[in-house]
Amino acid sequence: MADAALRKKLDSGQFFVAPGVYDMMSVLMTNRVGFDCVYASGYWMTASYLGLPDVGLATYTDMLNRVSRVVELSTAPVIADADTGFGGLLNIQHTVRGYERAGVSGIQIEDQEFPKKCGHTPNKRVIATEEMVAKVEVAVESRSDENMLVIGRTDSRGANGLKDAINRAQAYAEAGADIVFVESLESNEEMRTACQEIDTPMIANMADGGQTPMLSAAELEDIGFSCAIFPALASLAANAAVEQALRHLKTSGSSGGDTAMFDFQEFCKMIGFQEIWDFEEKWSDVLNKQNDGDETTK
Repeated sequence: MADAALRKKLDSGQFFVAPGVYDMMSVLMTNRVGFDCVYASGYWMTASYLGLPDVGLATYTDMLNRVSRVVELSTAPVIADADTGFGGLLNIQHTVRGYERAGVSGIQIEDQEFPKKCGHTPNKRVIATEEMVAKVEVAVESRSDENMLVIGRTDSRGANGLKDAINRAQAYAEAGADIVFVESLESNEEMRTACQEIDTPMIANMADGGQTPMLSAAELEDIGFSCAIFPALASLAANAAVEQALRHLKTSGSSGGDTAMFDFQEFCKMIGFQEIWDFEEKWSDVLNKQNDGDETTK
């Protein structure tokens, strides 16, 4: 079931930030730092799982498997990227029900044609507004728990301009979307205009290196957004650190250098070794007898 905490935050007007997670180690790290919500990014989970670009190559099954494990490990509610819903209206129903069973607290569906593309890359095409409205309506109808938020995203800004994107977002809100997401806004002014003209909670996409200006949570709240995702931050930071460490190894033949490294013993505890060690200590008499018996039969 969805975590009701996210719905309560939205309804109370409490701004929240969701960092992007891309694999299970990043989930554990967000648990360690502590966040109100995390964002299971389609771009970055596809990259980490398949080593492929975000162009609709990851399947529903690929994403559901990854999302399910993210929800299982995360101590915070999870918003999950569901691309276009992986097909037509029947696929939308199937996707929403599958993500809901996995325990997702928010599902994001976008209005791109299939195969979709990352929202901050060129050559995107969008479906008709009426078709996406139907997808949102089916998504809302298909959930059994109203605590699971439906997020309607439009990628029309790059394809058809700001006005069309705002009109689409308004239509998706009227269709029942709990949050609307206007992707790839290109200036502070566009962000403010969208928030002023759309009378529904808005999510800001703070994608490092993307088309939208990078602002702080306080600045985004002041503009009028209700929440923000930072999908690329952890992934780009991790890759930069890994490259730096590997280049040091290649040139010096040794580990270390200027790269900050997480403590190995602390990581062992974070990933669950402490529970294994405690278990082995509790059952040491039995385990030792089993090992002695195995040695005797050899």
